[in-house]
Amino acid sequence: MELDITKDDLPLMANTSHMLVRHYVLDLDVDFKNHVMGGTIVLFFDTDSRCRSGDSEQVEKACYSWSDGTSYIRAPEACYIPVPNTSACSTKSGCNDFAVCGKGENDTSDKNGSHGNREQASGFSSSKNCCDIEIHGSEDFLLVLDCCDLSVLKVEEVDVAVVPGIEKFTSSAGLMDTSKNPGVLRNQIVHELVTLPADHWREQLHYYRHCSQAPACGELLFVTGTWSLEIRKAGVQLPKDFPHAIRIWYKTKPEGRSLSWTTDQCDRPCVYTVGSPINNRALFPCQEPPVAMSTWQATVRADACFVVLMSGEKVAEPTETEEGVLNWFYYVTMPVPASTFTIAAGCWAEVKRKTCATDVQRNDGFFPLLSKADVRLLEQACGHVPYPCRFQDPAAVSQAVIPHRIFAPLCLEKPCEDVLLQLIPQCLSAAYELLGTHPFSRLDVLIVPSNFSSLGMASPHIIFLSQSTLSGGSHLCGARLCHEIAHAWFGLAIGARDWTEEWLSEGFATHLEDAFWSAAQQLPVDEAKDQQELKALLRWQRLRDEMQNSEEDLQVLRPNKENTGKVSESGVCVIKHGLNAEKVFMQVHYLKGYFLLRSLAGKAGEATYFAFLSKFVQAFHGQLILSQDFLHFLLEDIPQLKGYGLSVENIFQKWLDCTGIPKSLLEESQAWQDCPLVQQVKEEVIKWIQVNQKARKSSKRKRRCEEAAFQKLSPDQLVLLLECLLEKKTLCSKMLECLQRTYHLREQDAEVQHRWCELVIKHKYIAGYADVEKFLKEDQAMGVYLYGELMVNEDAKQQEIAHKIFATTRDQMDVSSATVVAEMLF
Repeated sequence: MELDITKDDLPLMANTSHMLVRHYVLDLDVDFKNHVMGGTIVLFFDTDSRCRSGDSEQVEKACYSWSDGTSYIRAPEACYIPVPNTSACSTKSGCNDFAVCGKGENDTSDKNGSHGNREQASGFSSSKNCCDIEIHGSEDFLLVLDCCDLSVLKVEEVDVAVVPGIEKFTSSAGLMDTSKNPGVLRNQIVHELVTLPADHWREQLHYYRHCSQAPACGELLFVTGTWSLEIRKAGVQLPKDFPHAIRIWYKTKPEGRSLSWTTDQCDRPCVYTVGSPINNRALFPCQEPPVAMSTWQATVRADACFVVLMSGEKVAEPTETEEGVLNWFYYVTMPVPASTFTIAAGCWAEVKRKTCATDVQRNDGFFPLLSKADVRLLEQACGHVPYPCRFQDPAAVSQAVIPHRIFAPLCLEKPCEDVLLQLIPQCLSAAYELLGTHPFSRLDVLIVPSNFSSLGMASPHIIFLSQSTLSGGSHLCGARLCHEIAHAWFGLAIGARDWTEEWLSEGFATHLEDAFWSAAQQLPVDEAKDQQELKALLRWQRLRDEMQNSEEDLQVLRPNKENTGKVSESGVCVIKHGLNAEKVFMQVHYLKGYFLLRSLAGKAGEATYFAFLSKFVQAFHGQLILSQDFLHFLLEDIPQLKGYGLSVENIFQKWLDCTGIPKSLLEESQAWQDCPLVQQVKEEVIKWIQVNQKARKSSKRKRRCEEAAFQKLSPDQLVLLLECLLEKKTLCSKMLECLQRTYHLREQDAEVQHRWCELVIKHKYIAGYADVEKFLKEDQAMGVYLYGELMVNEDAKQQEIAHKIFATTRDQMDVSSATVVAEMLF
């Protein structure tokens, strides 16, 4: 496979067409002192029908040969050491593309993460007892997992056949005479285990756990590459004969990009998954392609002062197995991609209500307990693989608000009480009102450290929120919470089969964010319409600016076009621009996708569109989709849309496969200027321009403005006001001072403060420089753009601020953020 390095493509190396992970069992220790997690992961596989059939063509494609430049030396105690051509190794990486299979869990890695000693790495063994194993043109099957920045110590086959009680699987499968080939028995046991009926999930989890603790029955050859872990068993040429349960001993690396080891707002140590472009492959070896949907269970040990949160179905009840150490156990029974696995460990405090109100709100008549439509939906079979599905559970179908908790550093407990506690049930209820059954049984919300590079991130059962959402009242927090809650349906319960189609997640969440937030506020129809039109105008301006300042290749919602969803014969594929640091900060998939859905909903009518969306969720939850799946379903369910000349091909051509802004959107944007809330802002802009003109003419003007002359504006209106003022060439200091005092801009939400900081920088308002410094430190998720503004003015004082703040925050910053800022500054 050839990668286009110039475009920062991300390879997904796992050969999922041959073997699929069905379940992961993780057993990890969190080491805050050394910034590593270490332990084991056991993977339970199944092979697809083509591999099991033994078709010769597929078998040939499933077989691989080791590179001619690599030989294998058998070291003492069955350690297998791949030895490459040393001239091909980079001295910077310490030849860590190749790993040694260690004995036990002892880490023999050096500072660069490579394993073994220099003699072994150069192709010579120091042991007199070792013997060479030559593998010339081997056709052994090669299992490839996605892996990066991990120290892999050992890979071994698990002897599941010795687990007490496991004989029930052998008898049910009719496996009586397996003495001649115990490997067949072990694989059949795993097959029976992973294919247990959905209503046996408790029994399944029980045996997964005990199988994961079974002894090894042989070590496996492995080699680590930049993006992969490759494993084979000598003499095994077919996927169906490859061990279906393997245990990997490994440790993460402090520099691994899947985890952020940092301190929270109270300066206490913590670690969390950051939603990295490389996803979780630097946390555990896995199959990253979204088609590899699996369940998992995890036991994580940490010192008793830490709380461990994970994406799991039940609230963990920690147990103490040794003094000062707690075990935390989580699991999921709904198959999801490995990229959705989330963990956070820190000194979090649970934020609770002061009253005796329960965390689970009951339906009070505002929502029916079980409507006739719900009953009809329950009678429909789900289209996903079998699992304990909430859409088939009458209790879950009638649950408007799922159990939820809030965690935060102690110093942020008060703002969480003031803002989040009331918002969560309101937003969950609003989401239920529009889409119905919550796909997940509970929700934790965590306020993550200030180095978090986004305002929010959703995973099964847990949402990360930036501290930036807590300032300035409830508007930004509520809207962002609605966005992340929407991902439970679009992004998690329904995922994109091709990761380049991000709009299927982010476009839907952005569109639903407005609908959820309007419902959560219980706005009248007219007020909701005005608020959403104002929001549309703000997003339109952002999209227009982004289109003018970004590469055309990054403006396409379906960059693979007719090849979308296609992979190689082995399952290997590439995510175009997946490692592009600037792409992380682009909004095109959010905004262009949002406008497409807004246009479709407008043509169909809001009520008709959301009724359709509820049907779509019922039909496709628990599955992966492509754009055409959604569009075909839409046009069949709402045939009147075809009257507008809409077809799947037409929408591909005008919205998804093209650069720039669709012509229809250019025409529609003019109407938003007439929105009453927008007109109100325009009137205020005129007043402020007059204030500025008078202030510039008279040095004796009163320092204080007539504040009563200005209307009260909502946060979104303030954003629009400041964006309009940013277009003005010159604003004087007195006017800016009056502007800040009139609207209390320093106390507004982060979106408003960001525009205020832009004004400060553009007009070199020295009295506001402290606001800029504070924003860059505390709102890192939104501050990247400001570094560029500070540098482009070529003002010595502003550039000094940029360099000073970056120097103090760089080590804690998200990798993508630090990369982009460094390019601006140096």
